Amino acid sequence: MATERFTFTGHSGDELAARLDLPEGPHLATALFAHCFTCSKDIPAARRIAGRLANMGIAVLRFDFTGLGHSKGEFENTTFSSNVEDLTLAAAELEKRGMGPELLIGHSLGGAAIIAAAGKIPQARAVVTIGAPFDPDHVTHNFGSSIDEIKEKGVAEVQLGGRGVKIGAGFLEDVSANRLEGALKTLKKSLLVLHAPKDATVGVENATQIFIHAKHPKSFITLCDADHLITREQDAEYAADVIAAWSSKYLELKPPAPPIGAPEGVLRVREADSGGFLQDINLGHKFHMQADEPVAYGGTDKGMTPYGFLSAGLGACTSMTIRMYARRKKWKLDNIWVDVKHDAMHAQDADGGHSKIDTFLREIHLDGDLDAEQRQRLLEIADRCPVHKTLESSANIKTVLADA
Repeated sequence: MATERFTFTGHSGDELAARLDLPEGPHLATALFAHCFTCSKDIPAARRIAGRLANMGIAVLRFDFTGLGHSKGEFENTTFSSNVEDLTLAAAELEKRGMGPELLIGHSLGGAAIIAAAGKIPQARAVVTIGAPFDPDHVTHNFGSSIDEIKEKGVAEVQLGGRGVKIGAGFLEDVSANRLEGALKTLKKSLLVLHAPKDATVGVENATQIFIHAKHPKSFITLCDADHLITREQDAEYAADVIAAWSSKYLELKPPAPPIGAPEGVLRVREADSGGFLQDINLGHKFHMQADEPVAYGGTDKGMTPYGFLSAGLGACTSMTIRMYARRKKWKLDNIWVDVKHDAMHAQDADGGHSKIDTFLREIHLDGDLDAEQRQRLLEIADRCPVHKTLESSANIKTVLADA
């Protein structure tokens, strides 16, 4: 995944730090991501969601709101409305680059801000909220006794997530005055609401209110037992998969047609977890899969093993080859299924039986009005499967090291 880092001017004139994650293939759409309250653009959930969308051709812009992360300015002088303004400026920056955002994603208070900003970003077609509050002032529940001090002194330090954050009185006044009912009723964009029922920071009833006040098309997906910040890797991956699948429908992504005579393309395998063996597999922007190893071998068992994919290729190619032959002969073959089992068997005729050779047991099931001769012929045709021939012969594999 290619990344471009840059700054743009925020609502107060301060420079805001942005990160644009770009597809390594054709650019099909752009998303704008709003991070959670007092968080940053680089929290794990944001990184994983951005990475998955970039893999399917959607560029994602993440930036730190004023006074947070690597952005300039004083956070104590910001408000909910200023966050909304920063989002519209980020969208304008993307528009200058010819990448106006079609997809808007917001996490926690960023989700409320993205709803409020959506009406000011006309090119956006779809909106996603993750653990978002229905009322922006819900965030003040976390301020506790500091609220009185903020009102009295104009600013006070609040302990959030184990660290002190200065909150200004203007923030309290602004979140109290902002409501999402109007923005939701006039959204005119597809909406996906993601929320965890056990979210202890923003209760799931907030998702209910967001969903009720929005008009169709709208969808609600539960994040099961995820926490508010989506800190667990598997929860972030699930959220990313849901957003990717849902957004592909509403954005109507259409990859450019390949040149005439072009091969299938490059299949890219990218490590998804450096601590395990999980791999993201992408063929262009249409197909995404995962490969893994069983838990017993140090994996997480979230996808087929490499040999599982190899067996799948043999089985699929076998079935297709038989179907093409039967169709050409106009034989009454109703259905085909192929069971493939892989094993490494001892080769009795090599090195005294100490070496091993890979063996694929392929059991072909043919359902239809076929006589014995036709069935035998189709069994012979199975051996003409291109993948079968590749596995039987000595394939030529060339390996090179990419430039650093």
